[in-house]
Amino acid sequence: MSHTRIRRYLRHGVTPQLAVFEAIARHGSFTRAAEELHLAQPTVSTQVKKLTETVGLPLFEQIGKRVYLTDAGRRLQIACGKIFGACVELEDSLSDLRGLQRGQLSLAVSTTGKYFAPHLLAAFVDRHPGLEVSLHIHNRAGLLARLERNEDDLYIFANRPENKEYVCQAILPNPMVAFARRDHPLAQRRAIPFARLAEEPFLMREPGSGTRLVAERAFDRAGVAPRIRMELSTNEAVKQAILAGLGVSILSRYTLGLDTELRDLVVLDVQDFPLAHHWYFVYPVGKQVSVVARSFMEFVRLEAKPLVLDRMGLAAN
Repeated sequence: MSHTRIRRYLRHGVTPQLAVFEAIARHGSFTRAAEELHLAQPTVSTQVKKLTETVGLPLFEQIGKRVYLTDAGRRLQIACGKIFGACVELEDSLSDLRGLQRGQLSLAVSTTGKYFAPHLLAAFVDRHPGLEVSLHIHNRAGLLARLERNEDDLYIFANRPENKEYVCQAILPNPMVAFARRDHPLAQRRAIPFARLAEEPFLMREPGSGTRLVAERAFDRAGVAPRIRMELSTNEAVKQAILAGLGVSILSRYTLGLDTELRDLVVLDVQDFPLAHHWYFVYPVGKQVSVVARSFMEFVRLEAKPLVLDRMGLAAN
């Protein structure tokens, strides 16, 4: 391969400059890029100046306090994605040769997934201690945004995205149940009609939550409207509101964590409950799934039952 056409890039040590450029382009800010890369802002400015001289065209323009890409900058941003992607593929293939002695895994999960995902990651890293893993927790809206930007290696959703451009693989059952405080009047009832549950003050998750989506669909199917007393932004807040006697709610069984003891909460015996749902591995169609990510998916397929389901007293189906 002739290097004549790219000689200017080869002789100027352009890789660190590209890393700085990519961070600025992504954040729209020299300051935030410097913070992310742990560099002094003058160093960031110097790297951009060198890269601009190498390219021979301006890469940014500043309007007010915001930094914008020029046409040359936008083209370079696309090239950065390809260059860094190729480096990631190379590192992943080498990790395969090393037997997963090194490598990275970025996993993003919905909020309820925080009750089991760390256990799976911990067991995986215990088997492959040289790996670096990161876990990002978001509500459904935040998780979808990360997925659309392809920010992570894998995503775990409580409700699979409807977009056909995503690969979805079911990994664990995710039963949705009705919770109340142990001394609630319905706690001792059996086969409670859903219409009766709907008469109770209801604690609803915030808009954008997958848990809210499940609850709204349940009420829609029953043809009744919930008596929403309060909207809360986390499952923990909903649990505390239930314990405070403010109402009932529909949540994932995983909200209790991996404990089998319900303590001060009780799962109500509502007709047609629990609602059958699953957890899914999700990633974009066409994504080059890394060796580490593929290994983690296989690990979960084999080990989720003893690590999660058996501890919760749930059957794998």
